[in-house]
Amino acid sequence: MESQKKKILFVCLGNICRSPLADTIMNKLVEDKGLTEKYEIDSAGILDYHEGDKADYRMRCKAGDRGYYITHLSRPVEKSDFEKFDLIFGMDDQNIRDLESIATTDEQRSKIHRMVDYCPSFGRKSVPDPYYGGEEGFTLVIDMLEVACSNLLNELENN
Repeated sequence: MESQKKKILFVCLGNICRSPLADTIMNKLVEDKGLTEKYEIDSAGILDYHEGDKADYRMRCKAGDRGYYITHLSRPVEKSDFEKFDLIFGMDDQNIRDLESIATTDEQRSKIHRMVDYCPSFGRKSVPDPYYGGEEGFTLVIDMLEVACSNLLNELENN
């Protein structure tokens, strides 16, 4: 039943690197475990600069090397997302602050969480934006989001 689905939104700055990858990884994990009827997963960006664009080519290539095929087209966060989604994950503290400024109620703000909290073994304060860096930055983000999405799904399924 549609209304029973847990709805998850991943958010980064432009919705072309981190959040579409998290969306793709989480969807693959859910599909691999036969849980597609239980979850609705999407991603969005704080900015609308890349609206309608595919994910960054470098991210699509590195993700493809691991078997992830990002098909998402960038879209900005909308106020209605705070009504539609149960959980909203920001990739860094600025994303969190931006999301909190868009939310209009305490209930909406309570849906906002830090993605990095699901991959503490990396010892990082955020899922770093690889856009201006080199290849190793994309690899790190994939590593972090694989762990974070897996831990998130485990927590959701065990609670």
